[in-house]
Amino acid sequence: MNSQPVLTVLAGNRPLMGLEELQREAEVRVTDDAGLPEALAGADILYLWDYFADGVRRAWPAADSLRWIHVPAAGVDKLMFPELVDSDVVLTNARGIFDRPMAEHVLGAMLHFAKDFGRAAAQQRQRQWRHYATADLAGASVLVAGTGSIGRCTARLLTAVGLRVDGLGRTARSGDADFGVIHAGADFAAVAGAYDYVVLAAPLTPDTRGMLGRSVLAAMKPTAVLINVGRGALADEAALEESLLSGSLAGAALDVFETEPLPEHSRLWGLENVLITPHLSGDSQNQLPALARQFADNLAAWKAGRPLANVVDKQLGFVAP
Repeated sequence: MNSQPVLTVLAGNRPLMGLEELQREAEVRVTDDAGLPEALAGADILYLWDYFADGVRRAWPAADSLRWIHVPAAGVDKLMFPELVDSDVVLTNARGIFDRPMAEHVLGAMLHFAKDFGRAAAQQRQRQWRHYATADLAGASVLVAGTGSIGRCTARLLTAVGLRVDGLGRTARSGDADFGVIHAGADFAAVAGAYDYVVLAAPLTPDTRGMLGRSVLAAMKPTAVLINVGRGALADEAALEESLLSGSLAGAALDVFETEPLPEHSRLWGLENVLITPHLSGDSQNQLPALARQFADNLAAWKAGRPLANVVDKQLGFVAP
């Protein structure tokens, strides 16, 4: 194998970490979205440091030598276009990096609603001292849709706090190490009513798109809270908005949306029973160095002819166990 592969790095607004090390290991071409077609010609590897850029499919005809794409993100739904899926190009992601931050975000969202921190913040701004009762988390029931590494880390953290955690996966099964029971995705509406919290942490695939639709929302407890840290398109946003406005759902913590940034005209901004965060549940102070180190380790494995870590099953749209 060529000891100096051609590595195209699609950079973005966030600082590009580990560039000096990469330049020792490869012929590096750093580009933006506009220059991607030219930078892809003759490249062996594409490193999508700017995962949110949209130009990969547009630039695909120029990928005449490409063998590997690495995405420093958990979800790879933006790359599941037919030309890539049907190609021999290997796709890897950043599985594992975001697990703990996202699990902590889910726990924080639950505490926000259980302890009514929104009311506390409002009273503080108004300089009001008014006592109110709060709910316990211990003993509450949670359904985590998505039983991959993010869902499992979330389940372990919530279990440690005293919640009862079940999962929703492709198939139903029992005896799991992290979940009490795993329900089949097809049974979402049938089981959703048994839980106080529903967490969406699944990858976005054709099977999961719109998984939280009107039937599931209608089945959920009116006291339940939805938390979405997966992808906005996992939920029917219009139906969710209606449920929150009508009071048939107690609240929602939404980190992801069908359109991002969330448009200013969205009614979700003004709902007191909604906590909005700007797609940051996986972010942490250590994220960028960890992402850079993960890719550097995988590049070393690739150059040595060893198996790559976190290879995505392109037919499924995620790293299969």
